[in-house]
Amino acid sequence: MLEGKKNITLLDSPRKIVITTHHKPDGDALGSSLGLSQWLRAEGHDVSVVVSSDFPTFLDWMPGREEVIIFPEQPDLVYRLFDEAEIIFCLDYSALSRTNILEPVIRGAAGQKWMIDHHLDPEDFADLSYWDPQAAATAQLVYRFICEELGGKVKLNADMATCLYTGIMTDTGSFRFKAANAEVHRIIADLIEIGVRNWEIHQQVYNSSTENRLKFLGYCLLNCLEVIPEYNTAIFAISKDDLKQFTITTGDTEGLVNYALSIKGVRLAGLFVDRTELIKLSLRSIGEIPCNEICKTHFNGGGHLNASGGSSNEDLLTVVERFKSILPQYAEVLTN
Repeated sequence: MLEGKKNITLLDSPRKIVITTHHKPDGDALGSSLGLSQWLRAEGHDVSVVVSSDFPTFLDWMPGREEVIIFPEQPDLVYRLFDEAEIIFCLDYSALSRTNILEPVIRGAAGQKWMIDHHLDPEDFADLSYWDPQAAATAQLVYRFICEELGGKVKLNADMATCLYTGIMTDTGSFRFKAANAEVHRIIADLIEIGVRNWEIHQQVYNSSTENRLKFLGYCLLNCLEVIPEYNTAIFAISKDDLKQFTITTGDTEGLVNYALSIKGVRLAGLFVDRTELIKLSLRSIGEIPCNEICKTHFNGGGHLNASGGSSNEDLLTVVERFKSILPQYAEVLTN
């Protein structure tokens, strides 16, 4: 799990550190980054959190959010921070391409790269790697890293714990996925004892939709949902005109794919969104249906067995039809 442990001694004295995560950060990406950054800062390190894009507004309330630097908004500052960084944490991604426009900046930086992640097939770029594909969330691994490798559990405070709780909660679908095992619940209990107000986090993340987003969800359920019963599959195909009609912003499509998976009998669900420059897709499944294999083989992506993503530069209809043409290859696992 931990490779390059000798490098941890770098943290024995104050360091200039940059924390990065993947493009379009989700709750786990932002929660793990903010939780770790606050802990390191409390230890006396000079820490910056840099992301390549904006992120959902339902995460704006998170402790430390104001410290996040969005690369396109402050490029000169970002270049300087990477030039000076002695350690670059790479959280919630195992391939540098997942950072989008930050990839060449990270590759060109002289500082050590420390990866903490739970995704499959890691790229060999890290000087230190804390990797466990069985973990439910990167925030879970950050908690472990702090407590087990750095001996810092007693120094976790309520703000740090809130960030880590948010990361674990969102990546486990509010603890309903198979990966939410006994260890996860023990960590959650620890975080609550530290001071997490779990009910408030659920309210902030799941009960903060705009009127437009609710209307968009209703529109998608009525007009964009297609069920393919012979393969126990359901999909949403969202056009750029659909996004424009409801003034969709980052995060507004979050969780939509799970509505398709909630249909009785459905075992594979897909969300296809025309983002103009690319078609983005998210797959979710139950059982042994390999979302990661489908995304890696056919859609330039990857991820976990039951939750993966990908993209294509073809048009929306072509991508959807290509996905449907793949289903017969998985007929056995989809229908048994």
